[in-house]
Amino acid sequence: MAVPQNRVTRSKRGMRRAHDSLVAGNPNECTECGELKRPHHVCPSCGSYAGREVVAQANETDLDDDAA
Repeated sequence: MAVPQNRVTRSKRGMRRAHDSLVAGNPNECTECGELKRPHHVCPSCGSYAGREVVAQANETDLDDDAA
């Protein structure tokens, strides 16, 4: 069974945990629709990236009711 040889002080424990904090996201505004999106990712609301549409939205495509 593992038993620590020496006690870890609050200072050393805090120094080890100094980089464990979560960082808030950095959302950018989409140039096409103005919604917030993650940088360097496809916009989830309009499907555009770098000024062009790369993902077709479901409401724009014509789906058959039988296929769903």
